[in-house]
Amino acid sequence: MENAQRKMWAGIAFTLLGGTLWGISGTSVQFLTTEGGAPPTLVTLMRVVLGGSLFFAFLLIRKRATVHAVFTSRRTIAGILLFAFSLYANQLCYAQTVQITNAGTATVLQMLGSVFVMLFVCTTTHKLPRVKEFIGLVIAIIATVLIATQGNIYVLSIDVAGLTWGIATGLSTAFYILVPKRFGLFEQFGSVVVVGLGMFLGTIFAIPIYAVQSAGAMNAVSVLSGFGAFEWLVFIVGLVIVGTIGGYGFYLHGVSIVGSVKGSLLGAIEPVSATIMAALWLGTAFTMHDIVGMLLMCIMVAFITTDE
Repeated sequence: MENAQRKMWAGIAFTLLGGTLWGISGTSVQFLTTEGGAPPTLVTLMRVVLGGSLFFAFLLIRKRATVHAVFTSRRTIAGILLFAFSLYANQLCYAQTVQITNAGTATVLQMLGSVFVMLFVCTTTHKLPRVKEFIGLVIAIIATVLIATQGNIYVLSIDVAGLTWGIATGLSTAFYILVPKRFGLFEQFGSVVVVGLGMFLGTIFAIPIYAVQSAGAMNAVSVLSGFGAFEWLVFIVGLVIVGTIGGYGFYLHGVSIVGSVKGSLLGAIEPVSATIMAALWLGTAFTMHDIVGMLLMCIMVAFITTDE
């Protein structure tokens, strides 16, 4: 019993750490798409290619046999490809939302993934959520509405396009949390192999989508040639290593321990991290409604992680 409790707390810690690192990722995306002038599709393509390649190289060195085992079954191949697409879609939708709004708002909208996860789990298991999870969900929804409307429920305070991309981010978040569970990927191959392969295989979707989009966007070479040393540092360290490999790796490993519903709710730490980083680094201004929304997210995290 003590070992199980220790494992659960370790899972909570990994999930919260991953969510915190995601916040750094969001601020990095905001910097690269605004100050760096890079379109979201290019930032996402670079993120997937470099992050996925580094992760895949590690897997070939340390987990080659497990990687091979993933591709011995049609079911697991389908699962890993669906997971890869959901990871890529999440990064692209998130980058689009950040460019239109800001890192803090985008990460709060991403919390809608908790709603979709809980609805899916309750529907498929024919069970109501636990009281704490339901209350946590209500708090998360209140925080999201507060930030999106700035306290006036009759007026949407953010761009419709930003809200649309934010909802898409929430949906893709729910997908990449639920897919590994539905296909038993974590149980069979471990979170490290699944996340690494998911990132690497995301290039299958990232390259053609950028090729289509770039016909009317700035050329990648001209954008990247305009990057200075600091922009490259933000991209490689802040976005790829810390925000992508660290963020997704720690978060999904934690989710594999604590479960999809609690894990999706614990991801609420991300908007807090993103908001603090955006305010301190980029000088992004936030209203009192934004701050209250972030505090509600923190309260929700503390609430659902306390003992029953």
